[in-house]
Amino acid sequence: MRLPVEDLTPSQIVDRLNQYIIGQDAAKRAVAIALRNRYRRQQLPDDVRDDIMPKNILMIGPTGVGKTEIARRLAQLARAPFVKVEATKFTEVGYVGRDVESIIRELVGSSVRLVEKERMDAVREQAEERVLDRLVDLLDEDPAPFGASIFGMPVGTIVESSADAEPEPDYEELERRRQTRRAELRTQIAAGEKDGEYVELDTEEPNQPFVQVFSAQGLEEMGIDSLGGFGTRRVSHRLTVADARPILFEQEATTLVDKGSLHREAIERAEQTGIVFLDEIDKVAIRSTGGSGPDVSREGVQRDLLPIIEGSTVPTKFGPVRTDHILFICAGAFHMAKPSDLIPELQGRLPIRVQLDDLLEGDFRRILREPKNALTKQYERLLGADGVQVSFTEGALDEIARIATEVNKKTENIGARRLHTIVEKLLEDVMFEAPECGQRSLVIDDEAVRTKLGAFLQNLDSSRYIL
Repeated sequence: MRLPVEDLTPSQIVDRLNQYIIGQDAAKRAVAIALRNRYRRQQLPDDVRDDIMPKNILMIGPTGVGKTEIARRLAQLARAPFVKVEATKFTEVGYVGRDVESIIRELVGSSVRLVEKERMDAVREQAEERVLDRLVDLLDEDPAPFGASIFGMPVGTIVESSADAEPEPDYEELERRRQTRRAELRTQIAAGEKDGEYVELDTEEPNQPFVQVFSAQGLEEMGIDSLGGFGTRRVSHRLTVADARPILFEQEATTLVDKGSLHREAIERAEQTGIVFLDEIDKVAIRSTGGSGPDVSREGVQRDLLPIIEGSTVPTKFGPVRTDHILFICAGAFHMAKPSDLIPELQGRLPIRVQLDDLLEGDFRRILREPKNALTKQYERLLGADGVQVSFTEGALDEIARIATEVNKKTENIGARRLHTIVEKLLEDVMFEAPECGQRSLVIDDEAVRTKLGAFLQNLDSSRYIL
């Protein structure tokens, strides 16, 4: 079975990543090679393919420089199951923390949702036709076909003993009229003319009462979901046609999708193309001092991660999952620790190391202008929903970039996330007043930026707490 790994060259992958992420060329090249290697491996014979293991990556760089975004966009390119977890969640494993195997269970859950969406999209046209038929049945005031029989006699048949009994109705003509009426109703529903009318719709809802479970593993690991939980119950809803459409589509699409093969494909996708982004790995990279306490727990997390990264079998409610070919991308700032502080066995499982650079003023300028999802474009669309057409001059963008750089130098360096704080503060009044302002245009220039934010920059305490 060939999995949907796109035939993209490393340079094409980097070009796609450049649409969302500024700079960090070394990291982009590393993940591009890793993704291309997955495509290369898919082209090999089965006996050779199993011997080729992924080369896991360790990203080293401060917060806000694009580590998470690179991994997330890579997973979207590969149409691969993706999960982001933080190593600090597992700091107290063995005491009260989460089991590291829950990482793989989350990955399989992501894979199931991904494959289910793809299969439902594949049967969308057929499911939407069924939805129209269901809505016609719900809205038709006389859904029973003319000529239906009861005890072998047509409905409406009147038994007369008299010789002058009325002739039987023309059931074929009545059926033609019925089909014509239903066809017209179907056309109206498809055109949205009936969206405001109400229908009675029954749905299945899980019947799970509140249960407090004192378990580090939780409900999923206990298998309540896989055992069917506490059953389901039918609930009747009165909904508009517009609200009933997505519910009916999900019901019809679900009946068209084979759950058994869906779960098998989801497990294979997770095993062969899954990507795990393990953030804050530096927080557990602390050498043991020989005593007890957090040091022992942190090294325990690393030891627990070893078999998963190296390759093991993890039981899930969808079936056992092998982790041999899952790509692990670990990341951390490594301010207080170094990659060499990881236990040697874990260092050996992360052979590719890439250093991500601090973002400079020029990078901030590009981040505000170039990405498809640039922050300024997001605010323009948000305020446009209230009828306020806001735009930024080139000077304003340069001034925002300068302020972000200055604040990052004076306080903690949080990278591009500083832009969110600054632009939010800059547009605070506009966003508050926009609903009452009506249709208007607003141009943000460099003078407006200095006027709004200048006072915070002059006061170190204000810039530390506000920006």
